[in-house]
Amino acid sequence: MAKDLKLTFLLDFYGGLLTEAQRDMVEAYYNEDLSLSEIAEERGITRQGVRDAVKRAEQLLLEMEAQLGLAARFREMRDTLSDVCDCALEILSKCGPEEAEIAQNAETILALAQRLADRENA
Repeated sequence: MAKDLKLTFLLDFYGGLLTEAQRDMVEAYYNEDLSLSEIAEERGITRQGVRDAVKRAEQLLLEMEAQLGLAARFREMRDTLSDVCDCALEILSKCGPEEAEIAQNAETILALAQRLADRENA
C-alpha cells in the first residue's frame, strides 16, 4: 500500500472527525511511518484489521475534503497570501524617498499579511 502524503495534510484538517482508533492508526502509519505489521503488533490486532481501518479512514478523509474543501481552501489562501506579500515587497523595492506614503501602505500590507499567516499557523 503506497503512502499518499496528502493524507497527512487532510488528517490535520479532519482527523478530529475520525474515531480515536482510526486517527491513532492513521497517525502511526503516516506520521510515525510505522508499517501495518508494526501497528498491528502494537495494538494486538491483525495486519489486515489495521489495513482495513487505515483504508476506511483514508476514504473518510478524502470524502470530507471533497465535500468541505477546507484543505484546498487553506492552500489557496496561503498561496494567495504569499503572492500578496511578494507584490508588496516588489512595491517597496521600487519606492524612493518621494513615495513614502506608498511604501508605508506596502509595509501595512505586509504586516496585515503576516498577522493572517500567524493566525493560520496557530
